[in-house]
Amino acid sequence: MESLNIPNHVGVIVDGNGRWARERGLSRSEGHKAGADNMEKLFTYMINKGVKVISAYVFSTENFKRSEEEVNYLMNMIVHRFKWFLKKYSKENIKIVFSGRRDNLRADVIKVIDDLAERTKNNTKGIINFCLNYGSHAEIIDATKKIYEDANKGIIDINNLNEDLYSKYLYQDLPPIDLLIRTSGENRISNFMLWQNSYAEFYFPRTYFPDFDESAFDQAIIEYNKRDRRFGGINYENKGN
Repeated sequence: MESLNIPNHVGVIVDGNGRWARERGLSRSEGHKAGADNMEKLFTYMINKGVKVISAYVFSTENFKRSEEEVNYLMNMIVHRFKWFLKKYSKENIKIVFSGRRDNLRADVIKVIDDLAERTKNNTKGIINFCLNYGSHAEIIDATKKIYEDANKGIIDINNLNEDLYSKYLYQDLPPIDLLIRTSGENRISNFMLWQNSYAEFYFPRTYFPDFDESAFDQAIIEYNKRDRRFGGINYENKGN
């Protein structure tokens, strides 16, 4: 693996927890727990392999349409896990940020994500961007509204608006995604970071997320290195974060 090119920014659409559980005669909640357990190990491994930024799609705006019982379980698990992540990622020098709207999130969820972001903001080994109550259409709309407000206030000149400036108005100012992984075999990106995925390589393993372990990620990197990346004349390869 040492000779392989490691992508700077990896997007992960966490998918298949429920099907993983169903095939084992378990509850969906047990599938989500297994996925969270795997995420904790996998993301640390990825950063230790040289990935600088991970963006993880953990809860979309559409997920609120699920049953009240499942949504409450997920919110409770987020609060519990993120409290643990504070200890884990502080120790490992990993910065945590969040992308998504705060609408509909419970007060205890907002408190724990704010605390996690604040207390890891100076960490330098890598960044994990948790996309929570996230949708890319919403992100682009929200960015456009902020640009409009700043232009009206004279903070920016709308005539100077370009791609680099627009990117700074997204939920997080991060480099473009190089490799997007969606587990479970679904071949779509489901409104995930459409702007940031413009030149990403897509990888759709059939493995459900709870089973997408370190060796599965290594296989994704091998596949990534087989791709002939093209940027339409734009070179994002060396853009920093």
